[in-house]
Amino acid sequence: MSRIVTLDEFIIQRQKDFPYASGELTGLLRDIGVAAKIVNREVNKAGLVSILGVANAENATGDEVQKLDLYANDKLIDCLKNSGECCGIASEENEGFISIPSIESKKAKYVVVFDPLDGSSNIDVNVSVGTIFGIYRRKSKDTGPCEMEDFLQKGSELVAGGYVIYGTSTILVYSTGSGVNGFTLDPSIGEFCLSHRDIKIPDRGNYYSVNQGYYLKFDVEMRRYIDYCSDLNLRLRYIGSMVSDVHRTLFKGGIFLYPNTRKFPKGKLRILYECNPLSFIVEQAGGKAVTCDMDRILDIKPTELHQRSSIAIGSPGMIDEMRDFVQKYSMPTPYVENGASNGTPA
Repeated sequence: MSRIVTLDEFIIQRQKDFPYASGELTGLLRDIGVAAKIVNREVNKAGLVSILGVANAENATGDEVQKLDLYANDKLIDCLKNSGECCGIASEENEGFISIPSIESKKAKYVVVFDPLDGSSNIDVNVSVGTIFGIYRRKSKDTGPCEMEDFLQKGSELVAGGYVIYGTSTILVYSTGSGVNGFTLDPSIGEFCLSHRDIKIPDRGNYYSVNQGYYLKFDVEMRRYIDYCSDLNLRLRYIGSMVSDVHRTLFKGGIFLYPNTRKFPKGKLRILYECNPLSFIVEQAGGKAVTCDMDRILDIKPTELHQRSSIAIGSPGMIDEMRDFVQKYSMPTPYVENGASNGTPA
């Protein structure tokens, strides 16, 4: 029987792989692990402690907030504040970023972005939810408070990213840019233990994941691709929790789609809190992640904290195939001269 390797032990062993092996990033990842244990405990007993249901509030982007959203948000902020390794936090639940004062003259070099409880609308019916996080190295001087530029970075500049899924078992998956590893929480010892080493996404899969109820609101090229998936008898799986759908795709292969619609012409998912960290994980595992305009997600330079995007993420062979459909069925941009269009792309 192989020896159990805990998350803390693994992080320390792999510290040499970090671009800046000062121990600060190690401490941040451990803080996130602690917060995940606390959130997991509350998720598992939510029905017993009157923490189910909506909080009669909306978050910064107008979504209805669940009570557990707020609880998870507060616990993550508390854990990240305590160690002094983080100079700033941005959350999907807060309108602006939170600057954290230095502790004991520490010069914190990182900022953390997170979605505290992705898929929280599923909590009341006991469906898997998760926490998504990303860590950036700050760009502002470490002698003062963090600034907006520290958060508005491309996903390709992430130094670490990952997620925690609270399901039949609680699993933390993360990467620091040198592969992807997964850790399952052993409740008997209260530790995340290495369970999935060097995760690789299959080149193709038998699943596609999309909210097909919005089919008629998608652009024609996306409808054609969805029809193609159906014609191939691929299995439609959609949980309504992005972290859960992407987790399945990471292990089983397939494609997750969240196209733009008439209501959300630029897409609905948040670049900083959802798209970037999950795209970082999937790319590190050998997959691909693009917008429905075929731009690489990790190359997008955000201009605001709650900027939204469409996304297609998953097995590389299937993303390439979807790209072919988009190129084939996209409407050409008309060339306009003297007020008349000749239908020729500009």
